[in-house]
Amino acid sequence: MNAKELRDQSPDQLREKLAELKKEAFNLRFQQATGALENTAQMRKVRRDAARVKTILNEQARAAAE
Repeated sequence: MNAKELRDQSPDQLREKLAELKKEAFNLRFQQATGALENTAQMRKVRRDAARVKTILNEQARAAAE
């Protein structure tokens, strides 16, 4: 997912995507703790995607406030 795709989405869609990413990050952390996680790079990808979504949400909120 890239920032351009995210900027085209509504804030509600972004919040839903953020919730999904947080659930996925939790599941990945749980898998890592139990030793079942094979692709550790996926954790980094999910964290960065969540940060990207948060950044876009903050940009949209700041633009709406102006």
